[in-house]
Amino acid sequence: MSHPQTSSLNKTILLFVVWIPLIATMIGIYFLWNQMVNMSSLLVMLGMFILGGFGITIGYHRMLTHKSFHAPDWVRAFFLITGSMTLQGPALNWAATHIQHHANSDMEDDPHSPLKSFFHAHVGWILDDFQPNIEKYAKPLLKDPLIVFISKTFFVWVALGFLVPTLLCGWIESLHGGGLHGFEVGALQGFFWGGLVRVFLNHHVTWSVNSICHTFGGRDFETTDVSRNNFIFGILAMGEGWHNNHHAFPRSAFHGMKWWQIDPSAYVIRIMEKCGLAREVVRISQERQEKRRIQGVGTTEGDLLPGLSLTPEQATAVAAATTVASAVAQVAANNSSI
Repeated sequence: MSHPQTSSLNKTILLFVVWIPLIATMIGIYFLWNQMVNMSSLLVMLGMFILGGFGITIGYHRMLTHKSFHAPDWVRAFFLITGSMTLQGPALNWAATHIQHHANSDMEDDPHSPLKSFFHAHVGWILDDFQPNIEKYAKPLLKDPLIVFISKTFFVWVALGFLVPTLLCGWIESLHGGGLHGFEVGALQGFFWGGLVRVFLNHHVTWSVNSICHTFGGRDFETTDVSRNNFIFGILAMGEGWHNNHHAFPRSAFHGMKWWQIDPSAYVIRIMEKCGLAREVVRISQERQEKRRIQGVGTTEGDLLPGLSLTPEQATAVAAATTVASAVAQVAANNSSI
């Protein structure tokens, strides 16, 4: 299946979006090695990384794309804006891409399957000619004026994501007696660490869920793809690293299914629920988990996404993939008993 072609200008912009944060991070490693950075800049960077990370995991992913819970408009706006600050695309585009991923996970029309290549799954698909089909995969979201507004003003929020650490670090340095010169130095450090390096971290942690978490790790549930649970990215990606769990139960607000599977996004959602800021939170019963774990029934139409149906071709592909997965599992079990 062919995808709409991006313009030369868009491809140039994408190259800058990918490469400039990378170059800044390499320079940042040099600064760190030579102790040419202050602690306040690193703390601001960490704070912005966490803020943007939750914007993606709670806002873009669990709330918007999978409708794992409902929230008041101001809460939705907060998470969609902080998600936009990570420079991962407008909310509508992100959601459409992810819905397409689930509808075709590790099949031909998956936007970022590692079955094509690890590089493609990580960042190659971004540098390629892929553009999300919002009308096909996220049409209901177009009826929500809040989502449409935040998506259309995406670059305003990206700019805000750079402005906040720039002004904050400048203000901190001026408080330390640096005056105007201190503000200027602090502002540059804030832009560098809280802006460029932070974007690099947010990017590659999210992209690693597409690449690493479809390649390395364990599987608690049989699914029709190669999704994996990865402990390291369970932490770094705010709980998104429990990716096999997520593909088994996409609408679940909680990706960590066991007590030791650290899921910071789930903890925040629980707090929000207790404070009345999240309602209709989707939970997966222990009975459903055990049924899926034992029988390995794979992803079904009802477990995908609200309002998304499988075409006959997709249903056939899912059935075939499930049969193959079951056969492979049986062969592995027989070999292990020899």
